Amino acid sequence: MELELRFFATFREAVGTKTVSREVADGAAVGDVLRELEASYEGLEGQLIEDGDLRPQINVLKNGREVLHMEGMATTLEDGDTLSVFPPVAGGSGE
Repeated sequence: MELELRFFATFREAVGTKTVSREVADGAAVGDVLRELEASYEGLEGQLIEDGDLRPQINVLKNGREVLHMEGMATTLEDGDTLSVFPPVAGGSGE
């Protein structure tokens, strides 16, 4: 099945583009895709997964909905889904 992957901020820099179409196995879960991404892009290695779970402050959205409010890393994906990956957002000093 084919997914559209969208990357933002520093993750976009690591991948080299904002959007990637990627073929994944039928029945793949979010965790499967994130592990593949870490293995495929040197700049993402260790940036998405920590201790087998989504790293803190990382936001991953399936079709615009946060996967943490679904089944997290076990959220299943379907053909045509869009997975958006956002790095932690650094805040300003507020001054």
